[in-house]
Amino acid sequence: MPINSVLGPIKVEDLGSTLIHEHLGVGWPGWELDYKDFDRKKDGLKVVKRLKEIRELGIRSIVDPCPMELGRDPVFAAEMSEKSGVQVVVATGLYNDALGIPMHFRLMDVDGIAECYAREIEEGIGNTGIKAGIIKTASGGIHGVTPPGRGIQEVEIKCLRAAARASKATGAPILCHNDEFEPFGRETLDVFDEEKVDFNKVLIGHACGVGDMRYYFDILERGAWLGFDRFGIEAIASDKMRLAALIGLLSVGYDRIMLSHDSVECWRGRDTGALDGMIAASPNWNMAHISRNILPALRKAGVPDAIIDKLMVNNPASYFGPVKGKAKAAAKPAAKAKGRK
Repeated sequence: MPINSVLGPIKVEDLGSTLIHEHLGVGWPGWELDYKDFDRKKDGLKVVKRLKEIRELGIRSIVDPCPMELGRDPVFAAEMSEKSGVQVVVATGLYNDALGIPMHFRLMDVDGIAECYAREIEEGIGNTGIKAGIIKTASGGIHGVTPPGRGIQEVEIKCLRAAARASKATGAPILCHNDEFEPFGRETLDVFDEEKVDFNKVLIGHACGVGDMRYYFDILERGAWLGFDRFGIEAIASDKMRLAALIGLLSVGYDRIMLSHDSVECWRGRDTGALDGMIAASPNWNMAHISRNILPALRKAGVPDAIIDKLMVNNPASYFGPVKGKAKAAAKPAAKAKGRK
């Protein structure tokens, strides 16, 4: 089955080296009610520059799993993809209880939400004709914003069930946001198990900041994928810890892992300053960091190129799969790019 990109269907084997979780733009719910919109032309130039940079470093595709209510803009994504040459896959789906899920959807039942998701995958988002290629879910609180110990909220479980049913109906994979400090990957898989979802279609994201091997084993041994997808966000966890966990998993044969940064290239509406501290503490939080710094660190630690290609190329292809041909290997970065920050 082809993958829906913002410029049309692409073959799974043509996905290439992929960053599985990045954001071209994000806006907190309500941003569209603020008179101060983002500068589409200025921000667009910045995004295209970054995408061209990672393309030169060998990245062929990115997945932008921005949920429906957080400033998702498929038309902007298509423009950025066309100008940069990087393939972009966007999402359907809703965010968590803490910062998302508009009342309209809170009042709907599971099947109604699932129908909305499936329509965006099969027919397109709104009247754009651009189809979503992945389903986003989110559970848990926001560190420093919501009190700990809340657990998964009922409305989040409803959205998980809707995602499961839409995935079964369309074949689209599911990408799950989690809070690193109180991760609910196990509980998420329990809900999906009740809905009889193929766990090969499920990625439990934001795992690299958890640092708990028992958690990793529990997810991987059930057949799901792990997202080590926040490299560069040092305010949450150091990259040394993320690398140690990743290298440890690889060394004992656990390689159902995909890499990314969860970077945000531009913000919708005015700058609220909500993430200033995290940004200041994370100077390498951008889409080029893995290519420039993390992959060389893996090679230095003895991780062979075949495993790096598996993380960056084969695993994303298998997640979206099945793969009919041979997935194209990751291009090696140009020599001039090595060691640059």
